[in-house]
Amino acid sequence: MSADTMRAVVQDAFGGPEVLRVQQVPRPVPLPTEVLVRVHAAGVNPVDWKTRAGSGMAHVLGEPPFTVGWDVSGVVEEVGFGVTTLRPGDEVYGMPWFPRAGNAYAEYVTAPARQFARKPATLDHVRAAAVPLAALTAWQVLVDTAHVRAGQRVLVHAAAGGVGHFAVQFARHLGAHVIATASAARHAWLKELGAAESIDYTAAPFEEAVADVDVVVDLVGDDHDRTSTRSLEVLRPGGLLVAVPSGVSPELARAAEAAGVRTSAFLVEPDGAGLTAVAGLIDAGHVAVEVEETYPLEEAGTAHARGETGRTRGKLVLTVAD
Repeated sequence: MSADTMRAVVQDAFGGPEVLRVQQVPRPVPLPTEVLVRVHAAGVNPVDWKTRAGSGMAHVLGEPPFTVGWDVSGVVEEVGFGVTTLRPGDEVYGMPWFPRAGNAYAEYVTAPARQFARKPATLDHVRAAAVPLAALTAWQVLVDTAHVRAGQRVLVHAAAGGVGHFAVQFARHLGAHVIATASAARHAWLKELGAAESIDYTAAPFEEAVADVDVVVDLVGDDHDRTSTRSLEVLRPGGLLVAVPSGVSPELARAAEAAGVRTSAFLVEPDGAGLTAVAGLIDAGHVAVEVEETYPLEEAGTAHARGETGRTRGKLVLTVAD
């Protein structure tokens, strides 16, 4: 392999997992204020397979060819002019460029230095790569959007997933009473993470089992079983629904107004400062990171197929470098 090229997962068309393939592509060069990071591991997120199939962030990336993925953990290889916060050899993690192309399923990525942070010292690269997009989503929803306070009641839908298991832990750390929806098999684990109550959404409608909620973190959306709309029923007057995957439709907004509650759409942003705060919580032992399975870069399609089952506990991660 030439020093000017690298392995990357590329797709030439929208479609199923089979469109993902590894090929040699030009290795990126950092511009001023950017760093070149040698990727050791790349996290796999629902937005990855949605984008691969033509939804997700496909409207931002445009037509293929492109490389999906945004979560990376690795080592700074080179710094561009003006970078003072990082230096070669630093171990970092980040969610570069989201929602623009981050090109994370590759051996090297470049991005502004401040979109990265030093990775948690207690994590290896595989588990660190599982953190950025999922943890930043949970962090920005709870801290920056909902302003969760001690004593509030927070309901987290899809609590056993990538974003959900971080949301449970962050809400607990903020002093909230955390209620989680998940299959019964996940309840004992979610209790370990900090859920005070868990609801088996397969056994009965969640709105029959919970009420007087201050904040709903909806990681399912109205596209599946009208979860957002049904969540309006469990909120206290003035409570907040943060609708992550499907946003707030005009119909949902009108229903919320009629019910006397609030709604907010949400899209995560690159946030080096947020990642530094998250790393501190992880290193202090307040937050655990769950990785269900790893795959080599060449098996990105297999990882996508596994993720699309919707039954993962925590995250899936691609291993890129030794």
